[in-house]
Amino acid sequence: MKNLRKLTATEIEQLQLQSCTATDWERISVSPSFDTSHIHHIRFSGDIVLGKFEKEFALPGGIKKHAGLRDATLHNVVVEDDCYIENVQNYIANYHIGEGTFIENVDCIRVEGVSSFGNGTAVSVLNETGGREVYISDKLSAHTAYIMALYRYRPQLIERLKSITDTYTEKHASDRGSIGQNSFITNVGVLRNVRIGSHCTIEGTARLSNGSINSNADAPVHIGHNVVCDDFIISSGSSVDDGTMLTRCFVGQACHLGHNYSASDSLFFSNCQGENGEACALFAGPFTVTHHKSTLLIAGMFSFMNAGSGSNQSNHMYKLGPIHQGIVERGAKTTSDSYILWPSRVGAFSLVMGRHVNHSDTSNLPFSYLIEQQNTTYLVPGVNLRSVGTIRDAQKWPKRDQRKDPNRLDCINYNLLSPYTISKMMKGRQKLQELKRVSGEASEIYYFHSARINNSALHKGIGYYEMAIHKFLGNSIIKRLEETHFQSNEEIRQRLKPDTAIGEGEWVDMSGLIAPKSEIEALLDRIEKGEINTLKEINACFSAMHQQYYTYEWTWAYQHLLNFYQLEADKITAKDIIAIVEKWKEAVVGLDKMVYHDAQKEYSLSSMTGFGTDGTQREKEEDFEQVRGAFDSNPFVTAVLEHIRIKTDLGNELIARIGHL
Repeated sequence: MKNLRKLTATEIEQLQLQSCTATDWERISVSPSFDTSHIHHIRFSGDIVLGKFEKEFALPGGIKKHAGLRDATLHNVVVEDDCYIENVQNYIANYHIGEGTFIENVDCIRVEGVSSFGNGTAVSVLNETGGREVYISDKLSAHTAYIMALYRYRPQLIERLKSITDTYTEKHASDRGSIGQNSFITNVGVLRNVRIGSHCTIEGTARLSNGSINSNADAPVHIGHNVVCDDFIISSGSSVDDGTMLTRCFVGQACHLGHNYSASDSLFFSNCQGENGEACALFAGPFTVTHHKSTLLIAGMFSFMNAGSGSNQSNHMYKLGPIHQGIVERGAKTTSDSYILWPSRVGAFSLVMGRHVNHSDTSNLPFSYLIEQQNTTYLVPGVNLRSVGTIRDAQKWPKRDQRKDPNRLDCINYNLLSPYTISKMMKGRQKLQELKRVSGEASEIYYFHSARINNSALHKGIGYYEMAIHKFLGNSIIKRLEETHFQSNEEIRQRLKPDTAIGEGEWVDMSGLIAPKSEIEALLDRIEKGEINTLKEINACFSAMHQQYYTYEWTWAYQHLLNFYQLEADKITAKDIIAIVEKWKEAVVGLDKMVYHDAQKEYSLSSMTGFGTDGTQREKEEDFEQVRGAFDSNPFVTAVLEHIRIKTDLGNELIARIGHL
């Protein structure tokens, strides 16, 4: 506020008549338009700044309340224009309250000493006893947290990241808290050392202590009834409601936690959902979802994951403390009552069913089923590639991204097939072929780590992986050659050459960001050398990698295309391209037909059990159709058929365009 002035003698007298007191009236400054009319029963102490009070608030139910101050004690407080503060049971101390904010029926809002508002809090993820601490901050991304937690073999890097976070923490530490503009705080217990952004709603909350709520006009935050949060950061667009309890937690953008969910020492990144269950030492990457009371996620790293009811992991078969941890790679699911004994690692887009106690590692066999039979883990490689559920998941995640904040902390790659997953499939295919060679084609059972693979599952798995590899490489080459008319094979060869060398070699999935490992290593080297010194710069580097994904992807695809199809770069012809596209068409149509037949199972007679309860078979079918719709008109089914048509036409178009060469 500008052009502040002191109270006049008349204003002081009027305030006293309205039951207001002050330890020192001279320490109160007001805006030029200040009016005493709406200030009653207030105790002032310390340095006070007051704006004007002209706004009228329209509340649910049709009630209107005029801006002003009533029945409160204020100490070292700035109240900007058009705020409403009433019925503060104890006091508000050391706060800057933004314009248009509504505060009513609260116990106490205070800052004690110098606070960092949750920044710099050490969260002991994965390992409860420590050793993988992530130091949270307002600018924390899933990718920075991934490095802090998992790159402990680079101690200098970890120390630099801690130092960068400490610098940010010190910069934002203060003995004054803030509540942003147009926030709404009602029926709240204690808010201690909490920084609150604009357009935030806090209602019925029990206690918030040492934290930041990074709400803004684009992505408001809602904190609801009976919530208790200690040592926390809640990012823009998130909702924490209905008795949720958080201790030393980071909540990313557009997350929802509710229905008595409890978590300690856990990280939740963009679009996570947690209800009813509990988490401990959890690293929840983007789109980690758990909805059930009996579900525990502990000492594990997940992303794009859906936890079934009763899902559980255990890190308690130990001799030196709860030090075991596990990684479930992107897109995995657990069925009801599933169990994994850490340490284990589950490959991307896999399904875990039953209880697994054998410390398996299926990271190089993605899209698999892990099924327990008589305390033994059976592995079905690649079978999830034909699952309708896998395709639905890949389609729904982009649609369920609820982030409204233009400044997004996490870079999320939604691709089902990428250099990361395809390289895993290439390794998996090679491993399965090696198992077949060593154990013989006639073996009934093959052994992979502590899992068993049936003969038919192994042979089918090789086929599934080959189809996916053909599909990805074909997609890449068609995209590279689209909308270009070629006059010679040499022109095709020139177009196929990558635009950059970046992308060759190994790729990593850093909790949502898929990028070449070489680029990640280069970034980490720059951090270690002191060339990058802020969290903002680190996030900008991740964003740049994300934006260049398809450029880097082609570099990788081109390199592996030559190897997989045994081609030479300077001898590729249109005939070679047509052969690849034909294999691509066969793979795309083949996988889509598998998905189509998998979807048909949802419309089988057994799926109709419980429909048309008291009717005939025909009435059961009609009841099912009224609820679920007809198979042929199901939106997903029609989309699969349309996908087959579009992809077939796309391949045929390229073949026609280069067939004359």
